[in-house]
Amino acid sequence: MKIEFYNVKKKEKVQIDSSKVEKVKITKLSKGGKVRIRYAFKSVDEDGTKVTRFCSEAEFNNFSK
Repeated sequence: MKIEFYNVKKKEKVQIDSSKVEKVKITKLSKGGKVRIRYAFKSVDEDGTKVTRFCSEAEFNNFSK
């Protein structure tokens, strides 16, 4: 299975194999004091560019390598 990312240096979408993708949960405190959680996939493209793709919680939970 491959996941699509956008490579900013190449200015194009790239497909990266799911075995090279890492799941990341980003927790942040808002100005109002609420905890915000964002879900993302992170990887490194073949040219060494770090790529991140934000996703929904459902997609995050259903992802398996």
